[in-house]
Amino acid sequence: MKNLIVQKYGGTSVGSIEKIKNVANRIVEQKRKGKHIVVIVSAMGKTTDQLVDLAHQISAEPSGREYDVLLSTGEQVSIALLAMAIEKIGEKVISLTGPQVGLQTSSVHKRARITGIDDKRIIGELKQNKIVIVAGFQGVDENNDITTLGRGGSDTSAVAIAAGLDADCCEIYTDVDGVFTADPRVVPEARKLDEISYDEVLEMASLGAGVLHPRSVELAEKFNIPLIVRSSFNENSGTKITTDDNMEEAIVKGIALDDAIGKISIMEVPDQPGIAYRLFSMLANNNIHVDMIVQNTNRAAINDISFTVDEDELQEALEVAQKFAFEVEAQKVEFDKGVAKLSIIGNGIVANPEISSKFFETLYKLGVNIHTISTSETRISVLVDKHISKKAMIALHDSFKLKNN
Repeated sequence: MKNLIVQKYGGTSVGSIEKIKNVANRIVEQKRKGKHIVVIVSAMGKTTDQLVDLAHQISAEPSGREYDVLLSTGEQVSIALLAMAIEKIGEKVISLTGPQVGLQTSSVHKRARITGIDDKRIIGELKQNKIVIVAGFQGVDENNDITTLGRGGSDTSAVAIAAGLDADCCEIYTDVDGVFTADPRVVPEARKLDEISYDEVLEMASLGAGVLHPRSVELAEKFNIPLIVRSSFNENSGTKITTDDNMEEAIVKGIALDDAIGKISIMEVPDQPGIAYRLFSMLANNNIHVDMIVQNTNRAAINDISFTVDEDELQEALEVAQKFAFEVEAQKVEFDKGVAKLSIIGNGIVANPEISSKFFETLYKLGVNIHTISTSETRISVLVDKHISKKAMIALHDSFKLKNN
C-alpha cells in the first residue's frame, strides 16, 4: 500500500487527555495530507508501573500469564481514548489490540518475541479509509493467550508492523527531539544528531540511551525500514536512522549510561571444561539476557565468574546463579546494584588508539575505578560505581567535544 506510514507514541506522549488530543490532531493532519496511517501506542504515563505495583501487592511472584493479562490493559486504555479523540475530530478510526491484529509471539510470558504478523485485518481497515490504532507491547501466542514483549515492546511492535506492511517509514514519537549525543536530562549541553547509523543507534539503545529499544533497531535494519525519532510536542525534524557508508572515519557519536543494572558474582567456581556453558545455558533457558561477562582465575582449579543483567531481571538471575552454585559446589553468590555501565559509541572507534586513550584518561583524572571493560567495533564500555557515573558521563561528553557549539 502506497503512502503508508507507521507512527509510535510513547507513554509520555499520551500521558494525559490533553496530550492524547494533541496526538490525535497530529495524526489527523497527516491523514488529511493523503497518508494511510497506522499508529502504535504505549500505555499512558506511569500506568504500566502502577499495574506492576498492583500485581505485587497481590503476589511477590505472580504467574506470567496473569501478569501479561493485567499489563496488557494499559495499552487498551490508550488506544480507546485516542480513537475517541480522532472520532471527535471527524475521521474514521478503529482501535485494535495486539491479538486482534494478529501479532503472533512466542509463549514466553513477560518477555515474548514476535514470530509473525497477520496483516489482513490492518489492510482491510486501511482500505476502508480508517486510521488504525494498535496497542503496542502485546501479542498472542499459539495457545491464544495474551503475551507482552517486555521493556521497549511498543517500539518493537511498531517496527514489526511497519516491516509487515512494507511501510514507507516508521516514526517514533517521544518526549525528546531525537537521538542526542547523551541523555539531555543528565548532560544539558547534549546535541541532537540529525542522522545516525543503525549500528551506532543499536549500540546506544543496547547501552542504556533509552530512546529506542535494541530489538526495534535490529528489526528496522533487517527489513530496511527507515526510522525517524521525533518529539510529539513540536514539529522539529528529529533524527533519521540510516545505513552508514562512512565506516572508515572513527568519530565518537555519543555517550550512553545504563544504571538500571546489577552485577552478579559467583565465587570459587571449579575450573572445568563446560562450566561457563552450564551457567549461561541455565540463564538462557530462563530467558535472562546477560551483558558484560568476566572470569577471573584466582588459584589452582577455581575461578570467579561475574556478569551483569538488567535490574528487572536481577532477582530471577540470582535464583539461577544460586542454583548453579549449589550444583557445582561454588563457594558463594554475591550481587551489586551500585554499578552502572558507561559507554562511548561510534563506528570504528575501538581501532583508534587516540579515542581509547582519551576515554581512559578522562576517567583516570576523575578518579573513577573501573570494574570491567568490554569493547566492540562501535563502542567501549566500562562498569563503574553508580554514584560517580553521571559525573563521568558529563566529563566524557566534554572531553570528546560533543556539546552544542
